[in-house]
Amino acid sequence: MKRYICSIIIGMVVILSIGTYYVKVASSASSLPRYTFKTLEGSDKELDPVIMNATLQNGNFYEPLRFESNTTTYASESSYLESLTGRQDHQIERLIKEHRSFMRGKDSISSLYEDDDFLAYVRVNSEFANNGKMEAEFDIGLLEKKDEEETSFQIELPDQERIMNVDVRDVQLVHSKLQVLTMIDVNSNDEKQTKEVHLYTIDLANKKVLNDKTLLSETFTYPNQVDFEMPIDVAPSRPNNMVLISLIKGVNHEEGPFEEKLKESKLLSYNYETEKLETVKKGSLNLDMARSGYADGKNLYAVEMKSGKYRIKTFDLSSQTLTNDTELDIAANKEEQNTAAFKNGRVYFLLNEMNQEGKSSKPAKLLIADLKTGKTLYKGETVNNKKNSESFGLFIDDLEIK
Repeated sequence: MKRYICSIIIGMVVILSIGTYYVKVASSASSLPRYTFKTLEGSDKELDPVIMNATLQNGNFYEPLRFESNTTTYASESSYLESLTGRQDHQIERLIKEHRSFMRGKDSISSLYEDDDFLAYVRVNSEFANNGKMEAEFDIGLLEKKDEEETSFQIELPDQERIMNVDVRDVQLVHSKLQVLTMIDVNSNDEKQTKEVHLYTIDLANKKVLNDKTLLSETFTYPNQVDFEMPIDVAPSRPNNMVLISLIKGVNHEEGPFEEKLKESKLLSYNYETEKLETVKKGSLNLDMARSGYADGKNLYAVEMKSGKYRIKTFDLSSQTLTNDTELDIAANKEEQNTAAFKNGRVYFLLNEMNQEGKSSKPAKLLIADLKTGKTLYKGETVNNKKNSESFGLFIDDLEIK
């Protein structure tokens, strides 16, 4: 009898907690401004796949929000379950809906690979042992979509005792072997520091690491600094033939900013099929444009401000040639922050200007254009339903396209 009473009490507590949660949500969200895009040109149907993650700020008050299909939803309005798990990348959300069992506990888009037949996930589980050395293993999951058959296993990382930190940056399935691209900080007992880019080849059938290939390795001492960077991946988890890696060398000055050694910095490409690592010719692609660019494994899209306009340059990664140079019908402003997304032959271009307090001083502007021709398909700017809303600042974090 006591057991049943405890169960009833627990159930009532849960119901009251959820009820209290939704009452608080309703009261707090009602006072917040609702942002939408006002159409200036084109069809507002172009907004359907657009997702914009942002943060609303008013004094010391901060509230995350998501703009989706021209509707604002605040984090406080999310479901009780979402409030516990947090918002996910929309691609992760899609995969969870389609393959809930396999996706349990998997939340990093850079650790995923997906094609028509397979879904794979690779992450690194690591911890420091009592002797101060790293103990690390690959945690690997593979799903065959046709019959929903799941396989999971763990493999120790080769030479893990020399690793201080490892970050999975890309996963590909090539000739039935998993290719896992990682960036590694090497454990060092002296003033020297070493950073490396490794490519691990994993045999899925025999559940072992076939090869540990060091693509790049750089050792340096303070005040020198070395970093590896990759362009923003506009097609994460999808099959890609090639990745770009920027090698950045410079000096950290005690008084003053980081100074890059331009002659020693370079841009490299790695082809998963040919297994070739090559230096991209300096004449074909500007280093800064590559670092701030967007890649999909076939092309790199770079944003350039020229003659008061924004241009989108498309570079073919295989031939290292410029294949398209499109001017967008939107005025350029150095004070504006730009964010772009590329999908279905379109460029989604978002502009947001901040004042000295870091607040949005003007409405955010969104342009959707045909990537090849530059023809404007949609142009709009944010508006909200609150009068005298100057005290609110809108920080736009990222732009996603469904």
